[in-house]
Amino acid sequence: MSYTINWEQLLSLKRQGDNKKRLRVEQDPTRSGFEVDYDRVIFSAAFRNLQDKTQVIPFSKTDFVHTRLTHSLEVSVVGRSLGRLAGQHLLEKYPELAVAGYTSNDFGAIVAAASLAHDIGNPPFGHSGEQAIGDYFAHGTGAQYKSQLTDTQYQDLTHFEGNANGLKILIESRPGIPGGLRLSYATLGAFTKYPKASLPYRPTTNVADKKFGFFQAQEFDYHTVAQELGLVIDKKIVRHPLAYLVEAADDICYTLIDFEDGINLGWISEEYALEYLIKLVKDNINTKKYQTLTTKKDRLGYLRALSISTLIEEAATLFMQHEEEILSGTFQVSLTEKSRYKAQIKDIIDLSVRNIYQAQEVIEKELKGYQVIHRLLDVFVGAAIRKREDRASAFDKLALQCLPETLVLPQDDTYGLLLNISSYVASLTDGKALEWYQKMA
Repeated sequence: MSYTINWEQLLSLKRQGDNKKRLRVEQDPTRSGFEVDYDRVIFSAAFRNLQDKTQVIPFSKTDFVHTRLTHSLEVSVVGRSLGRLAGQHLLEKYPELAVAGYTSNDFGAIVAAASLAHDIGNPPFGHSGEQAIGDYFAHGTGAQYKSQLTDTQYQDLTHFEGNANGLKILIESRPGIPGGLRLSYATLGAFTKYPKASLPYRPTTNVADKKFGFFQAQEFDYHTVAQELGLVIDKKIVRHPLAYLVEAADDICYTLIDFEDGINLGWISEEYALEYLIKLVKDNINTKKYQTLTTKKDRLGYLRALSISTLIEEAATLFMQHEEEILSGTFQVSLTEKSRYKAQIKDIIDLSVRNIYQAQEVIEKELKGYQVIHRLLDVFVGAAIRKREDRASAFDKLALQCLPETLVLPQDDTYGLLLNISSYVASLTDGKALEWYQKMA
């Protein structure tokens, strides 16, 4: 029997703690609940910290290199455009959504808010930060706690995932503050690109199983969200359809913006860049306008903007072409996998990998990130465990006083203690983590 998710259910404005359904037609016409989601993310401390977190190049002092914050803002802009385009088509296909009060801007606002938050849980020092936390528990001092954890709990730590940590930030309750940022269920669904636990590890080739989207600590809360949105099919949670647009927005920016950073740093020649970008937009380029641009910087800017526009238009089209598969939970790949520009995108990413991600400067700084994160975890985890066992040293007590008072360290739950300290270390900016490391070395 086929099962199709209902769009009105997917656009739920409900928030954690709500006792009644929120109707779109009852919303403030000048500021919908989905726009409130965007505002809550952008005013959060976790989002502000992204201004000093690595996108690709750690500790860069170069003005034009992207941080997690500038990357997230750009992804949100692309996501908003994608959501509005798809929303226009969906309202035409499902006129009952317009009757219920939904507009194309609602789709744009949901995707923009989820896109804005998509990196909010990432540790300092780029993706190597995730790997460093995982390595600490898999091969470092943290491995000693394996016997005190379930397999899934240990997997959460040894494969520490920024996406799951992001959901933790968005939905975790604290004393007096229920439901984290209290975003709408629609935005939480669109945010969660990987609606699964850490185990089983990659059970299928479905893109939604590529990583995991929630820690065991947040499993119940996310299942509640998924049930409300109608995402549970045959006891398995499927992706929220708008998560495909969030993913596409990130893929578009990841492909082009990191490439641009490599060009600005001089790690990719401008001649190469022009050649690769022209291949991507050759069907849409305005040759007359292009020839009037006299500097390479202007030509690169024009080609980058045209590339983003081209990929946005195509992604929205692909989304509608595969919308029924997406709604039934049977669509298996990302939208960019279906792109007719897939070969050109691969060429750009391959060049970025060779010239940027594997650059000696990047590798050396990622190595420093490993040292920093391992040391901080050693200090804070060790101090918390010894305090629990009533054998904390004077240094341990001083270290624990450095932790924020909002950080909960459960004394009867080793997993919760380890996860919360890991999440705290992940919340640090590159600069703050390095500062703590230098003080504790």
